[in-house]
Amino acid sequence: MGAFDWFWKAMGSGSSRNQKRSIAITDKAAARSEGLAECSREELGERARAATSGGQLKDPAEFLAVLGEASRRTLGMTPFKVQSQAVLRLLEGDVVHMATGEGKTLVGAMAATGFALMGKRVHVITVNDYLASRDAEWMRPLVEFFGVSVGAITQRLGPQERREAYARDVVYGPVNEIGFDVLRDQQVTERAQAVQAPADVALVDEADSVLVDEALVPLVLAGNQPGAAPTGQITDVVRGLREKEDYTTDEDQRNVFLTEQGAHKIERALGIESLYDDEHVGGTLIQVNLALHARALLHRDVHYIVREGKVQLIDASRGRVADLQRWPDGLQAAVEAKEGLSVTEGGKILDTITLQALMGRYPLVCGMTGTAVEATDQLRQFYDLRVSVIEREKPLRRFDEADRIYATMEEKNAAIVEEIALLHGTGQPVLVGTQDVAESEALAQALAARGIEAAVLNAKNDAQEAEIIAQAGQPGRVTVSTQMAGRGTDIRLGEGVTEGLAVIGTSRHRTARLDNQLRGRAGRQGDPGLSLFFVSLEDDVVLTGGAGEQVTAQPDHQGRIEQKKIQDFVEHCQRVTEGQLLEIHAQTWKYNRLLADQREIIDARRARLLDTDQAWEELAERAPERAAEVSGGNQATHKAARQIMLYHLDAAWADHLALMDDVRESIHLRAIARETPIDEYHRIAVREFKELAQRAVDAAVETFKEVRIDEDGAHLEDHGLVRPSATWTYMVSDNPLAGGNSVVRGIGNIFR
Repeated sequence: MGAFDWFWKAMGSGSSRNQKRSIAITDKAAARSEGLAECSREELGERARAATSGGQLKDPAEFLAVLGEASRRTLGMTPFKVQSQAVLRLLEGDVVHMATGEGKTLVGAMAATGFALMGKRVHVITVNDYLASRDAEWMRPLVEFFGVSVGAITQRLGPQERREAYARDVVYGPVNEIGFDVLRDQQVTERAQAVQAPADVALVDEADSVLVDEALVPLVLAGNQPGAAPTGQITDVVRGLREKEDYTTDEDQRNVFLTEQGAHKIERALGIESLYDDEHVGGTLIQVNLALHARALLHRDVHYIVREGKVQLIDASRGRVADLQRWPDGLQAAVEAKEGLSVTEGGKILDTITLQALMGRYPLVCGMTGTAVEATDQLRQFYDLRVSVIEREKPLRRFDEADRIYATMEEKNAAIVEEIALLHGTGQPVLVGTQDVAESEALAQALAARGIEAAVLNAKNDAQEAEIIAQAGQPGRVTVSTQMAGRGTDIRLGEGVTEGLAVIGTSRHRTARLDNQLRGRAGRQGDPGLSLFFVSLEDDVVLTGGAGEQVTAQPDHQGRIEQKKIQDFVEHCQRVTEGQLLEIHAQTWKYNRLLADQREIIDARRARLLDTDQAWEELAERAPERAAEVSGGNQATHKAARQIMLYHLDAAWADHLALMDDVRESIHLRAIARETPIDEYHRIAVREFKELAQRAVDAAVETFKEVRIDEDGAHLEDHGLVRPSATWTYMVSDNPLAGGNSVVRGIGNIFR
């Protein structure tokens, strides 16, 4: 396996044997494909169904041969052997590592068709609406060739359209929309109101992005309810605080702390004796620290942009505006107040689920990406998934140059501009990957001063992404991009571009996987290309990963450092930050996993209440006189019983989520004796959950005794028991790769 020998040794011989078996099967498939051109559509369909009968892939070589012929007829695309090999690995539940430009879209459609022919409903999970729509329409002729139905979920669809799409055999959809539909379906009071149908397989495109980068991002369903936010006075006071004198931040810019001087300054301005008195700890102090977090740790054009009078978060792992994403209500409001914008209404969280827990709902998860190897540890630890590396169809011709390291950021930035100018002068197209919006715009300005026009692709103009990426391979083109770089689309070289695309990274990321995502934009399908990263000893990854370590460097007159020990040090720093991210993921998942387990119990309870007469039976048993009074057991009373029981179950679950969020914020105060915070959190969560169901039933019984019930069901509104008149969905920014990982952790630490 050449460059990946080390990988197979690390993974063990099982993966290697599976790969050899897959290669042998694809060779047989190639031999069997001869003569299939003479077969009718009906004959091919019969052979495909025979090869996948009984819910199993009985004859994989036959299946691949038939699928390849169908692809040629419907799409004009002849699958490479490596693509057929990838299909096999997906059908066996692996995450396949395939380089950029090697045809993952076709591979996904072929595998989805195979699963569907085996009687499984498949969700092909994408990272955005555009890819879901594009891929569903592009691959539709192949999938439907075998009588398999295909649909797509996008943000614009209404409930009935979603219901129809989810009923298809193969459903393409962005991960957030699928997750939000799960949450909305958990609020219905009649089964017919739900939009989703059960799915057997999640086939995840850009698997590392969904399963790792965004795995811990909670999807939230909220109901309208006013929320607290820092007052204008508090925002103004905090704006006048001075760093190091009034507040300090930790080395990795994840937490901010008031100094004693800063606290006194705020107390004088607000006219209170102490921020830490009982009357202020639960309100004023939290508002002060929300405003301080927004002031010190969240920076415009780095963590968010302001567009059309609204704060829009930036997904740091892709450099895009994070659609529908926001911080927890108080912090979102604090940033809006800091920017002088209208403060949005808060709301009560009705339900929430992380992407990692969402993936856990599928009996089988598999996926594909160009950077799976680097995520092997996370995929194995959190999903028990194996990685299969699929070799390129054509040898890689991209040259990956050694990092150029500089002493200071200023010297590094000057060298980046010089290198771009040099490459541009030869007519070679250049794609520059920056860390954030502010850096991309500053670099474009520096290039403009040199007479070089650059197309800028960042969260401020992501609507033009497809157009900008389509031109990025043209001669002399310079494209400056944040980490988005058009994932899911290929950069095709223009005529006369003999040297290929040159990719320049302005810094190492906190994980090599993100570096390799950027590298992978060049050298597609055997094209030539170049990748080169610039690093300074003042870069975030070096300062964070090398914190506390001393190194002696010998820069030349331009600030460049070529000592091998410094190259090794930079590699070490990145490994440290990767380890930190893995530890953050592991710790956060420990908190989330128990709630995910409890959610399964709530889901099962809800399903029984929806689909059986259990609600009526329980209420009739606890309040037999009232049951007899309301004419016991007809359709209307069963409906009323469901409405009552579901209302109180949902309310109890929402209260439980709110309580556990409060517990997590202050868990370090609650941990006692030798118990760790996570152990104390689990103890509280288990104790509170044991009482949840009983509280919900007791409340339901009391309501059942008092509420008016008629042919329309239970009139809960007469007792003030009203579900929110409006709900909305959003994603809380709690992403380890987004710089300030945990807002909750940062706010919790103010009490230290």
